[in-house]
Amino acid sequence: MVKAKVVSIKKLSVRPLMGYVLVLPSEAESRTASGIILPESAQEKPAQGKVIAVGDDMVMENGKVLMAPVKVGDRVVYKKWGGDEIKVEGVEYKLVKFDDLMAILE
Repeated sequence: MVKAKVVSIKKLSVRPLMGYVLVLPSEAESRTASGIILPESAQEKPAQGKVIAVGDDMVMENGKVLMAPVKVGDRVVYKKWGGDEIKVEGVEYKLVKFDDLMAILE
């Protein structure tokens, strides 16, 4: 089971641009199902988290508008190698393209 980080959401100094969402990744499991404690270097980073901010809808080359597929507060799964890690005010986030989002967790 992946644990979610708890942070207070305040006005951030970063706003995703068109076609991107800002995701707060869930914390990696620090223990296996059988109870073995994993060192940080062995913990697999989860490819899911909570949407903190959403960029503007994206205008495609053909002129059609691709609306943001998620909203703030959604829990999402994104491609394992998708997104770029950024650190804002000491907290690590992922900037993920709309195309790299795979599912909304309910």
